[in-house]
Order: sequence, then C-alpha cells, then structure tokens
Amino acid sequence: MHHLNIIIGISIAISFAEAVPVLDHSHHRYKRNNGLKTQSPDDRDSCKPGVASPVTRVNTTERLKALRDLFTGNGIDGYIIPSGDAHQSEYPSDYDLRRGYISGFSGSAGTAIVLKTKAALWTDGRYYLAAEDELDCNWILMRAGESDTPTMTQWLIDNLGATNGTVGASPFFTSSSSWLSMESTLKEGTVNMKQVTNDLIDQIWTTGRPSEPNSTINALPMEYAGRSWQDKITDMHTAMAEQNVDTLIVTGLDETAWLFNLRAKDIAFNPFFISYAIVDRKNSKTRLFLNHKNRKLTENSTDDATKQKLHIHLNTGNTGDCNGMSGTCVEVVDYSTMLTEVQNINTDSSISQVWVAFQCNYALYSALSSKKVHQANTPAALIKTRKNAVEQQGMRNSHIRDAVALITFIANLEKTMKDGTKEWTEVSAALDLKEHRLLKEKNRGLSFSSISAVGSNGAIIHYHPSADTDKKLSLNEMYLLDSGGQYLDGTTDVTRTFHFGTPTDYQKECYTRVLMGQVDLARFKFYKGPHGPYGREIDAIARRPLWDVGLEYRHGTGHGIGSYLSVHEGPGRISLSHASFASDEKLDEFMFFSDEPGYYEAGQFGIRLENIVMVTEAETTYNFMNSTFLTFETVTLVPYEPNLIDYDLLSPEQIQWINTYHSTVQKKIGPLVSSDPVASEWLSSRTQIVMGRTNMGDNLHTNLAFLVLCAILTTIL
Repeated sequence: MHHLNIIIGISIAISFAEAVPVLDHSHHRYKRNNGLKTQSPDDRDSCKPGVASPVTRVNTTERLKALRDLFTGNGIDGYIIPSGDAHQSEYPSDYDLRRGYISGFSGSAGTAIVLKTKAALWTDGRYYLAAEDELDCNWILMRAGESDTPTMTQWLIDNLGATNGTVGASPFFTSSSSWLSMESTLKEGTVNMKQVTNDLIDQIWTTGRPSEPNSTINALPMEYAGRSWQDKITDMHTAMAEQNVDTLIVTGLDETAWLFNLRAKDIAFNPFFISYAIVDRKNSKTRLFLNHKNRKLTENSTDDATKQKLHIHLNTGNTGDCNGMSGTCVEVVDYSTMLTEVQNINTDSSISQVWVAFQCNYALYSALSSKKVHQANTPAALIKTRKNAVEQQGMRNSHIRDAVALITFIANLEKTMKDGTKEWTEVSAALDLKEHRLLKEKNRGLSFSSISAVGSNGAIIHYHPSADTDKKLSLNEMYLLDSGGQYLDGTTDVTRTFHFGTPTDYQKECYTRVLMGQVDLARFKFYKGPHGPYGREIDAIARRPLWDVGLEYRHGTGHGIGSYLSVHEGPGRISLSHASFASDEKLDEFMFFSDEPGYYEAGQFGIRLENIVMVTEAETTYNFMNSTFLTFETVTLVPYEPNLIDYDLLSPEQIQWINTYHSTVQKKIGPLVSSDPVASEWLSSRTQIVMGRTNMGDNLHTNLAFLVLCAILTTIL
C-alpha cells in the first residue's frame, strides 16, 4: 500500500513499504557540508516568481511566528517536530498531528525543523511531489535520500554549530534510538539537544485542534484472536525469562491491542487505543495504562462481535483494581501515571533488567538507568508478526471477501465508463469502493485512506484525492487504485493499476516489468538460515526487471501487515530504500508482507501492483542436510490488467505463475460473484489461460508441454 516510513527503530510500513527514515540516525562522525547543495525555499519550482500557488498549500507564517516566539523562554535556537506521537505511531490520531499543523504537510512520513529564520522538512521519495504542493514558501523541502540533500544533523550543525546553538524537542514524541543517535552526532558538531517536556506545538495549537481520542475499547473474541490474552501474558513471561528480564514496558499501540485482544477507534483506520502496558514477571503483575479508565472499564461494547465489558474481559474490578480477583488479572491505571511508574521501576532495587523497544519514547527511556535497560524488539512485536493458525486463516478469508468487494466495484466502474452511463472521479470511485467494502461480513472500515489516482496523480506515490485535486477517470489515462479494509479476521491492502482504453507501448512495458518483479518475488524460494535472510536482502529480486532497463521506484517493496491491526506492521520489512535498522528481523514462517513494486513517471502516470503474501515453507526437489526453505503464499485474489501486459516480455515461468494465480482467483472468487453478471464476466475475461508469443514459440516441444500444463491446471483448479 501506501505503505511506509518509520520513526527510527520501527520497521512497519507505511499501501506501503517503507522508504527513508524520518529522523536522522547515522552513527558516523560528522563531516562538514561537502558537495551538498545550499538549501532554500527558492530552490523549489513552485516557489519561483510568477508560479501560481497550489490549492493544497497551507499558509504557515503565523504558526511559525508563534512557535519562534517561544524559543527564547525555552533557551533554544530551533525546534524539531517529528511525525509521531508518544507511541511513535506511523499514523497518529488527528489530535497528535503536530508536524502536520506546523508545516501544512499531510504525509505520514517526515520531520520538520524550525530555526529562528529558517524552516525545513525532510520526507522520503513517496512524498516529494505531495510535499512540493502542500508546503508553503516558508519551507525548505529536503528530499531525504538524495545524494545532495543534507541530513538533519548536518543541516543543524551547519546552521547552529558555529554559535554552540541548542535545538529542542519533546522527549515524548521522539524515539529513544533517534534521540541518542542525533544527540551524539550533534554534540560532535557543537550543537546541544535539549528536552522540552512541555511541547511547544501543544502550546500554540489552541484553536481548531481536534479533540483527544477517547473511543470505546472492545474485546476481540477468541475466534478471531486465536490465543487468549492470559496465554499471551504467559508467552511474555517465557520470553522475558529467556533474556533474564524482570519487567517489560510495552509502548506500541498495536502491541497493547494485540497483547490484550482489544480493539478501538482512537486512530483513523487503525483499531487502536491510546495506552501503555507494563508486564512484571517477578511479581506476576500486569498493568494497562488508559485515559478515562473508569468509564472505559464499565461502558457497554460498541461492536456487536462481543457483549463483554472491558473490566470483565480483563478480569479486573470496575475501577481496574485486582484486589479480590481470582486468576490472572490486569490492573488498569491512569495513563498519565506512566512516567512515574517507570521512575519507580528505576529505583526498585529488586528489578535488574527492563525490556524496552527501540521505538520507546525518550522520556520513558531516559527515566531508566542505562544499566537496567534491555533494548530490543519486544516479545509482543515478535510473536504478533508470526500469525497463529486462526489468524492465518482469517487473513485468507478476509482477502476473499475483500476481493469480491473490489472486483464487483471495478467491474461496474469499467462497464459504466465504457458505455457512457456514468462519469467517475477519483473521489467518487474511492467512496463507492468504500461502500462495497462496508457491506462485507465482518468489515470494520478501511485500513487506510484509498489512493485513487488518475494519470499524473498516480505518480504521487502516496496521493489521496480531495475536492481540490479530484480528476475524472478517462479511457485515455492510467488509473492506480491502492486500497484496503479492516475485518474482524484480518487486514487487507491491495493495489491494481488499470487502463480502460489503449495504453502506449511504453506504459505496457512499464506495467509488465512491475508485474515481472512482483511475480519473481512471489515465486522466490530461499534458505532459512541462522543469520537470515532479512527482507532487504531479497528486495532486489522485485526491482531487477526495472533495473534491467534503467528504471526504479522510491519505496520499499514490502511492509508487514497485521491481523485486524495496522496495515503497516513491523519489525520485518522488504526494503532497500534505506539503511538497515537495529529493529530489523529475519523473514520467518507465518509473517505476512506486501509484495508491491511500482514505477512512477512524474507528471504522467503511476504503476503499482500489490499483493499480500505469507512466508511459508517451500517444497523443494532436494533436502540439503534437512534444511528448511521458505517461499511466499499469495493471499490477495484480484486478477491483473491484461490490457497492460506485454506477454512477449514474460518468461515461461512467469506466465505459468500468472496462469496458476488466475486459475486460483477464478476458482475461489468466481462462485462468489456468479450472481452479478457484470462482475462474473469481468473476472472470467481476466483469468483466461494465456501464452506468450515469440518467447513461447521458439521450441515446439516446450510450447506443447506448456499447453498441456495449462490444460491440466485449468482442470484441477
């Protein structure tokens, strides 16, 4: 999907696979600005004299002035505003969109730095075009990852180092790993980094701010979770004992939701609730930190999948007190006391080791003695990413229902476009597809805001249509559709690119090469060794067909995905778009990822193809020393666009994979759309067995054998 960038230390992705990190985390010694271009708002094409301002642009002049007015009183010369909240969420609540407020930039990945006379925003390749349109001319646009763009630390040292300046940041909204690496590098360049505990954006954002999230928390039944929260706590204790850790601090919102089998609506598209948790192995005590805990513990469920109130689900008292409770109980306490609790842990001499995640915010991290800190991916993150048997089947089932919704929608859209009975725009198409998903059994909304992009808008990798940018769909332009749904039994994320008229040969070649890369990765088999592979080590397989002709895409190839959790889930990822993270994990069975190569021609079109795949054990001809080999099972079930495929470019193996895939799609989805003649015909026309032309005619025997194989597959499937 739109998949993803991440605060340092987190491997999520964002439809998408991650790109460059949003906070500078280089550990090399600082070198003065050599070979880097001088950055200025004047560098931007849209800020040159006589150029009309885009309608999406926000005037930030007064906001910047209000922020700068606070610098002197706080003893700082600049201020860093990251994208995340206190939990380093990729997608924070509307209340927590501080970087969006100060900059006007709406992308999920980016960091703003405001100095007394300058303001700059760093973002990755997915958002270059969007940032150009949304940032007003107070801002320098830093295209992170380009060779002549300075890192954040380089830029700060160049601007503040000569005067021993000080840059401030909230320790709650910056991950510990990011803070430590930036602080170290800045110190080498004689720049100080200061904690500002009373966030400056909170002080100036006093009007028009969304309310704090406060949704009802609902229990997720065992038929979808597959394992009780009590058993998950036991799993935490087991993992902690293996590492000789006494206490586990859980800060990620997806981790608390997964650990306690709970879901809510505090964040759009993500079924999370604002929370922390502490698991105490020594005393067999578990605490959950919530806002408005008494109300949330006793209010009625708002999801018809369960009737349990929260306090019953957690086996705790009406006020979160475990006194008098038998069995495993979760003590529920006020969210605002979390920092105090961590400080108490630090002074408790009976606690020797505390497990914190790489993305733990610096405020909590710095409250602990470094001797007590065990920093690594939490057992919650690691177990969550390897789906249990119930979750695996739920992901398959949810993708079947989701495919029916998408196929029914797109079949009707194409028919009505071609027969002229209806006009479609990016916005109307996205809204109609949403309605199709909401009607499906177990649906709980979308998994992200749909990317519905026509022509040049498709080249904006994380484009989201609005009234200001809405374009009509036509028979003459490509249409990129990246969308997904949340279901009680799974999360979906699928991208397809269409052309309803006559594409150019170049468009067909680009689409076909993207398809080749996706297929090559999906059918890839790899050895499961003690040291890998990591996802970044196989990313190039999906890029090779594009690299062969000098094309590339500026995002990762794959992000993890949750089970009725986040559409971007870490710590695993398949991405060469940035350096490795300490949080990276090896590929392993039952992890789900996106497989989504793409290509984007600025001002012309965008192509992306995205399937969700599960890592599974591969069948191999031989078995070297009882080794395990892995491959991918594709769970997305939506056919490709034959109008855009140049079959002459495909190898026999690629065509065989596509034919097998389409046969599976027809077998599983065909009966479910049989009552809709438009959808049924659309699906059937796209799942026919196909052959290449020249590449399949070179050898008569190979050609005949392939025909026989196709006939057998059609009969079996």
